[in-house]
Amino acid sequence: MLNREMPAPPTSGPSLRVPLRALAAALGLAVLALHPGSALADIFTYTDADGTVHFANRPTGDARFKLYIKGDGRRSSARAGVTPVAPSDKSLERFGRYDAWIRQAAALYQIPEELVRAVIKCESDYDPRAVSPVGAQGLMQLMPETALRMQVRDAFDARENIFGGTRYLRILANLFNGDLDLTIAGYNAGEGAVMRHGGIPPYAETQAYVTRVRTYYARYRTTRDTTVASIEP
Repeated sequence: MLNREMPAPPTSGPSLRVPLRALAAALGLAVLALHPGSALADIFTYTDADGTVHFANRPTGDARFKLYIKGDGRRSSARAGVTPVAPSDKSLERFGRYDAWIRQAAALYQIPEELVRAVIKCESDYDPRAVSPVGAQGLMQLMPETALRMQVRDAFDARENIFGGTRYLRILANLFNGDLDLTIAGYNAGEGAVMRHGGIPPYAETQAYVTRVRTYYARYRTTRDTTVASIEP
């Protein structure tokens, strides 16, 4: 959801610099070994005392790891407490449907591809027709005024939305000197709110949003399979 208040600075500038503290909460995800024609490996997980979620694709001898998703895509009933239901291929294909446009937009505006994916995941869960209660639209949930600023004619056009949202991330990264937390906070609360408060605004929604985007950013950075990274933990 976007709520913009400040004029946009130029879109040119240095690449986004990710502070080391932005990776402190990175999830310990194991990269899954995939082979042509093979199914996904089983996924095991546990959450440590610091709240960090750890994943592995095979038993490690550590009793804390519990089966989370079976190789056929079904969630473990031990975690959910219900009979697992395998997600359909159609329900999962959305996570990779926009790969080419995400890569193009990320390259054009020099924003990490994984950050674009994380914002899309947290904003719309890859639903190009999503509309928020306050009127934010499309994959990256552009408000009409933001879409206009980013030269997006149709916010429900997936390609236009991705390029517009990524351009806005570039503007925010320039404005906040590459600070990842402030860039994410600005995307949610507006750059004006971030500037007034001199940091992440004291809004519960924005603080939770920064944490969630950073979490998915780490997930996308640490596994090559975007579908696995996109599945809710």
